[in-house]
Amino acid sequence: MTEDADSFVEHRKLIIAGSGISGLSATIYAARSNNEPLVLEGDEPGGQLTLTTEVDNYPGFPEGISGPELINNMKEQAERFGTEIRHGVIEDVDASERPFTVTLKNGDVYTTDALISASGASARTLGIPGEEDLMGYGLSTCATCDGAFFRGEKIMVIGGGDAAVEEANFLTKFASTVYLVHRREEFRAEDYWVDRLMEKVDEGEIELMRNTEATELHGSPEAGVDHVTLVHNPDGHPTDKLDDPETETFDFDVGAVFYAIGHTPNADYLEGTGVQRDDDGYIIAKGGSGGGQTATDVPGIFAAGDVVDYHYQQAATAGGMGVKAALDADDYLEELEREEKQAAASAAE
Repeated sequence: MTEDADSFVEHRKLIIAGSGISGLSATIYAARSNNEPLVLEGDEPGGQLTLTTEVDNYPGFPEGISGPELINNMKEQAERFGTEIRHGVIEDVDASERPFTVTLKNGDVYTTDALISASGASARTLGIPGEEDLMGYGLSTCATCDGAFFRGEKIMVIGGGDAAVEEANFLTKFASTVYLVHRREEFRAEDYWVDRLMEKVDEGEIELMRNTEATELHGSPEAGVDHVTLVHNPDGHPTDKLDDPETETFDFDVGAVFYAIGHTPNADYLEGTGVQRDDDGYIIAKGGSGGGQTATDVPGIFAAGDVVDYHYQQAATAGGMGVKAALDADDYLEELEREEKQAAASAAE
């Protein structure tokens, strides 16, 4: 290890970016394979699961478990096998030569033989008053995770794309009524989902609140969401027209609010590495049915969890993908070691 006044450089066999379910699952397997992983926690230690007060759908916990407790348990398990977890936000990865160079925002620099990107995707929020206090206490970004906690309640879903319509449809299993709030008249969802939506509307399970936006959430962590302040304008986008005489402001009672306005994958640090991403920024992994499913276009860089998976986005699926990434990385590192030994033997001869 070398040091200067502003930064240090340290080599690690394997670096895992992200300490959510995917990253920690990868870490446990990597540590047990003697790959001595270093986990960099990033801006959101523990990932989105730390925003969930109760997790009832992760296998092995018949009474449920809180999101933070599950993450802490996994950290302890990973550390028991020799994992080192440090706080650090990756700014850049240089994959132009081996080993890779990983630079953090604080100036620290690592080199690594392999990298697993498990940095997740951040749910988009509205940035309105009440949001920060109520996240995980009646406000959620995952209907599959939290919908069952609000049986018999009035539930509001905010969004207008496929995810919003799909989540509104799912939540009818639990809600007395689902209210779908969209800032425009027309939904952006595919026709299939719009047709499903209108069926639920005709059956009285979903009510549409078009040309409407939320401006404030009301409630408390103890009591949950109580009501939402909304604005409506017949021409849509009412928050852009608050001074318009036709814009109406009103309060609406609900027991829970679900955001379904998309996610942003946390993978910008891989820009310029050669790792391919789709139009929305999600990493494209190899997939398929054989080994190496989590491999990217850059040998030695693997990806798992919500930074790849824009469809399922569940704790259990992210964990499984993290395990795959650790196994793929282990295969890569073993092959790398064999090649280095062969090269050393040839040089000796």
